[in-house]
Amino acid sequence: MPNPSQEHDTQTTTLSVQQRLFFVVLVATMGALAYGYDTGIISGALPYMKLSAREGGLHLTPFTEGLVTASLTFGSAIGAFISGYVSDRFGRRITLRSLALLFVAGALGTALAPDIATMVVMRFILGIAVGGGSSTVPVFIAEIAGPKKRAPLVSRNELMIVSGQLLAYVVSAAMSLLLHDGHMWRYMLALAMVPGMLLFIGTFFVPASPHWMVSEGRVREALRILRKLRENPQEVKKEMAEMRQHARAQQQGPSARALLQEKWVVRLLLVGATMGIVLQFTGVNAFMYYTPVILKNTGLGTSAAIAATIGNGVVSVLATFAGIKAINHFDRRHMLMAGLLVVIAMQIALGATLTLLPQTLTQSLLALGCILVFLFFMQMCISPVYWLMMSELFPMKVRGVLTGSAVSFQWLCNAAVAFAFPPLLSMVGNSAFFIFAAINVASLAFVMVILPETRGKSLEQIEDHMRQRFGDARDSQVEATHP
Repeated sequence: MPNPSQEHDTQTTTLSVQQRLFFVVLVATMGALAYGYDTGIISGALPYMKLSAREGGLHLTPFTEGLVTASLTFGSAIGAFISGYVSDRFGRRITLRSLALLFVAGALGTALAPDIATMVVMRFILGIAVGGGSSTVPVFIAEIAGPKKRAPLVSRNELMIVSGQLLAYVVSAAMSLLLHDGHMWRYMLALAMVPGMLLFIGTFFVPASPHWMVSEGRVREALRILRKLRENPQEVKKEMAEMRQHARAQQQGPSARALLQEKWVVRLLLVGATMGIVLQFTGVNAFMYYTPVILKNTGLGTSAAIAATIGNGVVSVLATFAGIKAINHFDRRHMLMAGLLVVIAMQIALGATLTLLPQTLTQSLLALGCILVFLFFMQMCISPVYWLMMSELFPMKVRGVLTGSAVSFQWLCNAAVAFAFPPLLSMVGNSAFFIFAAINVASLAFVMVILPETRGKSLEQIEDHMRQRFGDARDSQVEATHP
């Protein structure tokens, strides 16, 4: 252990600590930026990919168009699940570095794909990176940030996702306007390599997770890292004491395999999986993917309907900024409940607008207003809280595995909504929005009755609380001996 003077020397000023944390989060969220760009750019690339090979496209049919689009989503589900095991075994930083290589390889492969089969395979590989990043980045940031800064810093993950989507929309619009080349979809997809390369390079300049280091018995290294990431020795001492206490408890307790079979952990995983239903069955992707279709049904022109998609991206970014501010001042559950109440109201309002009003400019503007208000509260109150809670809910020994499993299920819900919305709209018409509203009433009840609060607690305190909340009485009595 270093003497007091050495310890003082290793402490950095508040400003330098903030700068270091900012850099670590910036590097990690390059994965989120790539995630957002990759999921958003396909909407601009598909019209050119549908051109014939002579015109520079891949001659996509409706079936192969859906296959190309969906391959990333299914790859994401698998990537989120696999990365959880890799993250727990080899660490968060190594996992991110590996995912960065997949981002670059997938982006390059899609840009150079000579045929549809190759495109599907490369989009699937890219999806593994997207899904892996979506489960690993929030956990890494949460373990780096500390209790005080965890909420706003993890929320920057969501900010980079929506920023990546907005960037994709702007790039698509700019290239379509400035370039007159049937191959421009290849340039759109190739740009996704940039955040992947920045993530790969950046992982060589950021520290490993101190929580993971302590769990692996590398206490001295964790202490050295923590001193550079906290503002005073008292924070370092308190956090290290909690981490070491939990590490000892984990060594004496069940193995990771046995822990996964404990009732409280299974129940907690079900809570995490249900949160995926809460997030995706708001219908957010129905709005993000199909806003032009919805607005064209009101009589709005094609160009105006497509331009509204950029509006979605702008509103999402502004809302996420507001969410980062709010999440430090309000409980997670209260934010979710407020967001769901507005989401339900806007879905009912949109359904009524499309059903009861004639196809006029007034109907178009009211429908667009409902969509934008929906997205604002969705991205301010629901999405940031989801990703934050995925980084906090699960116990350290199996955090990567459980986060990966819960996020993987969320990706499957994403795919289900994206696939189900067009046929649902054709079957029941605008009543589809009333169905989403009813589902969200059930989600609101889940949040009010079952979802635990995590604000203001360290990751170790959250783990204790979850064991008490979801464990049997005997488990709670045992856990009470570990304050």
